[in-house]
Amino acid sequence: MKETVILAYSGGLDTSVAIKWLEERYGMQVVALAADLGQPGDLESVRKKALSIGALDAVTLDLKEEFARDYVLPALKANALYEGKYPLATSLARPLIAAAMVEEAKRRGAAAVAHGCTGKGNDQVRFDLTTMALGPELRIIAPLREWNMSREEEIAYAREHGISVPVTLHSPYSVDENLWGRSCEAGVLEDPMAEPPEDAYAWTASPQAAPDQPRYMELEFDGGCPCALDGEKLGLVELIKRLNALGGEHGVGRIDMVENRLVGIKSREIYEAPAATILIEAHRALEALALTRETLHFKPVLEVKFAELVYYGLWHDPLRGALQAAIEATQERVSGRVRLKLFKGGCTVVGRESPYSLYDYSLATYDRADEFSHRSSEGFIELWGLPLKVWGSKGRGRA
Repeated sequence: MKETVILAYSGGLDTSVAIKWLEERYGMQVVALAADLGQPGDLESVRKKALSIGALDAVTLDLKEEFARDYVLPALKANALYEGKYPLATSLARPLIAAAMVEEAKRRGAAAVAHGCTGKGNDQVRFDLTTMALGPELRIIAPLREWNMSREEEIAYAREHGISVPVTLHSPYSVDENLWGRSCEAGVLEDPMAEPPEDAYAWTASPQAAPDQPRYMELEFDGGCPCALDGEKLGLVELIKRLNALGGEHGVGRIDMVENRLVGIKSREIYEAPAATILIEAHRALEALALTRETLHFKPVLEVKFAELVYYGLWHDPLRGALQAAIEATQERVSGRVRLKLFKGGCTVVGRESPYSLYDYSLATYDRADEFSHRSSEGFIELWGLPLKVWGSKGRGRA
């Protein structure tokens, strides 16, 4: 009897070719698993495509709510941006998909799981490490690490086997999309000096072509979680979808960066993340209002490490859970309202308020309502600078 392998299936070039390759190379029967994480497209057509290529079965799972609640929200509370720019959309999605694959493999008694990641990408690490943590008994197969086909050869293989793929030699982009963002790489984008052509973008309007009038909006947060847009209470998935549409219309969320991959190479990546850009900007503004100075200054240390762990595929490392718990402890008073302006690709905070605001007008103002004790400052500075004063009195040392 043939062994079964669960393949993470997107319907794109790599995983479509992988169905046929796993049958030919390993003699295995393939069960394709496609997860709905809020990406555009029809999963039913993806399921039918997998079956038409030769998959024994094809499973589709709606994981949008789980993705938003258990992965995106912790990342938002952490203001998680890898290398200060990338909101980790794909990085957050992979451990969830891999966990679903392991669960499906155990349910079916499958011998292996497979994915369409390349040997020099980050996603292979995220899939493999999650499988190692949750299903260490499972074999992991990564066809692209073995066949070493070029993009052009993959396209030729697909045509030879009658596999329809949404890619051509003239537009050879590799794209991944979910609720939290879209990534685009390969093709002309591999030249870091080349400006991305407009066809590399799908979610966002060119800032030059965006509306000539700004769009103002108000976001409400409760304990660090966004809960309303312009006064309308919304679930997290729906709120993110609306912000992706609104931000995209105004050209917000385009990211062009050269990032350091885990495997040791630099890679030029194009991301579109309108909702992530808007929400992180608003969340940071509210934190600045409600968190103490020491908390606000230390939290970025946790945020950077959290983002690195997610990017490096270490979602199931105990440290990620510990960092998440620490970050969660800072969010109790991150509640209130933030007003933003979207205009020609920019997202600017123009107002914020919170019932836990530490901003005190009577202390901050310079008008007659000022209650700050100016005379106390002299003594404060004297004590604060005392070590420097003693050091200075001893001489500054040799030049």
